[in-house]
Amino acid sequence: MDYLEMEGKIVDALKKVYDPEIPVNVYDLGLIYEIEVTEEKEAKITMTLTAPNCPVVDMLLADVENMVGTVEGIEKVNINLVFEPPWDKSMLTEEAKLELGLL
Repeated sequence: MDYLEMEGKIVDALKKVYDPEIPVNVYDLGLIYEIEVTEEKEAKITMTLTAPNCPVVDMLLADVENMVGTVEGIEKVNINLVFEPPWDKSMLTEEAKLELGLL
């Protein structure tokens, strides 16, 4: 499986993880900043939260790790949680904006 195909499968997996406070998945919310797949079959995910003091951070990170870990060919998931740049509504995909009534 090539890198783009693997990244696409990871994106599909991320679209199944929903922020419990907002009815939109973490990918369309714009919380995923970077996806990298190493030669060692490790998925490195750089992501943020809608707010630094998110009360469900542990659950959300576990959901991302578990879902990406189900992708065929991925043996390890490493999540790098960052707060720079801070998340804002401009990071929403068009699909998320439509779902939230922002368009």
